[in-house]
Amino acid sequence: MKRIDLIKIEHNRKIVDICPYIEPNVTEDCIFYADDEPIGFYLTKMPEKMCKLADLANAEFMSENVTKQGRANQHTSKMKNGVLTKIKHKQSSQTKSSAIIGRVPPQPQFGRNYCKMSSIHDEKKSQTFVKAMILLLKEAEQLIKEILPTQYEKQKDMYSNEGIKLSNMYTSSISNNNISAPFHIDTKNEPNTVNVIICKKLNSKGGDLHVPDYGATIGQQDNSILVYPAWRNMHGVTPIIPTHKGGYRNSLVFYPLKSFKGI
Repeated sequence: MKRIDLIKIEHNRKIVDICPYIEPNVTEDCIFYADDEPIGFYLTKMPEKMCKLADLANAEFMSENVTKQGRANQHTSKMKNGVLTKIKHKQSSQTKSSAIIGRVPPQPQFGRNYCKMSSIHDEKKSQTFVKAMILLLKEAEQLIKEILPTQYEKQKDMYSNEGIKLSNMYTSSISNNNISAPFHIDTKNEPNTVNVIICKKLNSKGGDLHVPDYGATIGQQDNSILVYPAWRNMHGVTPIIPTHKGGYRNSLVFYPLKSFKGI
């Protein structure tokens, strides 16, 4: 696999800015290094078993079997004359939705000061989706163990005593349909961990992950997998542009939430 050394550059991107369309410049299988340490990797195509599991999970996610949260409107917040205001961006004709499995963090603002499992786990019709996602995650962990063995052991140890989790290394997962995320940092993730981002794509371009700190835009091809420390840098998703009717870009994302013990 190709080695890519990530070197910081200057840029003017800010958190909550909309990520513009940028052609990907990372399009080959590679391992990412920062300060001479491997921190992630990218495969343009997963092993066949993972592709089949991703196909199944994606088909279930797109079906009526999975309860999804609609995300039709996209906003950013900007400061103007000392006032924080929301800016609504032009809506796309694409549907936008997401579904979470695994641990959901506390929501004190709603009177819930404890973690819980997503309600999808209690829905009978969603069980094929949940099982396919968990099997997919187990295969992804084996890839991490092979390619980033030190990261695997470190992250597994972090979560060895966690009660609510999906696997050895991960607590939660979100599946996104046609969502181009503005620039953000995954601040609820445990530091020194990696996310898994699996792409399902049909008749569309864009939807690539852009990390402005390194000037890197990672191509999100169908059945590609990106393992990356989303807590580390600001990143965003480039616009998703259908090339034919019904085109879409979905992401099946696994992430490790911070511990909420004692809350």
